[in-house]
Amino acid sequence: MNEKFKNLWETKTKNDEWWSSFVTAPLGIVLNYIAVEYKCITPNRITLASFLVAITAAICVVAGGSWNFVIGAILIHFSHVLDCMDGQIARYRKVSSSVGSYFDRLTDQIQVIIWFGAAGYSASVQSGNAMPIYLSFIGVTFYSLRGYAKYVAIEIETANDPSFPTKMAQVTNQPATAGLGFSAKENLIWFAREQPKILAFNEGVFIFMLSAGLVLDALTPMLWIFALSQLAHGLFRPLQHGCQISKNSKSPVRK
Repeated sequence: MNEKFKNLWETKTKNDEWWSSFVTAPLGIVLNYIAVEYKCITPNRITLASFLVAITAAICVVAGGSWNFVIGAILIHFSHVLDCMDGQIARYRKVSSSVGSYFDRLTDQIQVIIWFGAAGYSASVQSGNAMPIYLSFIGVTFYSLRGYAKYVAIEIETANDPSFPTKMAQVTNQPATAGLGFSAKENLIWFAREQPKILAFNEGVFIFMLSAGLVLDALTPMLWIFALSQLAHGLFRPLQHGCQISKNSKSPVRK
């Protein structure tokens, strides 16, 4: 096994999101095999490139038409591959930074908003009614709520227990159970176990949903799935975090 490729594979997030785990992240590693040789290609520049490609994809979606939808779907995938690449190349070069991580996550959130906003607009123009726009708004709102609740919960848990982030890292950084060096059977078992992640309806799932909706020209059904899934997660996740905070609370937190 090529040592360089093996080291790149080690940069792949072990507990990645569905679709990212077995499609876009591996594609990012393949592209990084070449990219890491060029010092001018930095993680932050890749983050910026991913964001610009995401905006271009949204423009294609807004423009409408079958070919623009297909191009938009391809660009959405390419944007997400780049989104995987920035973290991989940072870990490979050992130059990971808090600032880079912040802008990466910030642009991720903005991308979801503009993609589904564009999809809602195009579907509304196609159908001649405003329902797709409402669905897009509901989905984006509750997706943002579940993300906000997560970070508020982390802040409160850390205030109560400064070792909380370390404990979280220990839970998420589990040893690899598939990939290079594992048998075909082990990889198939891993692949099967990854599939329930689709029910998380997070960014990795959105890439597939959006692309399928665009290629099949079925934006309104896709937006119904988006809105209902985010409504469910947006109500359940904050409640779950609240119950967990109550369970772990050791002392009052100063407001």
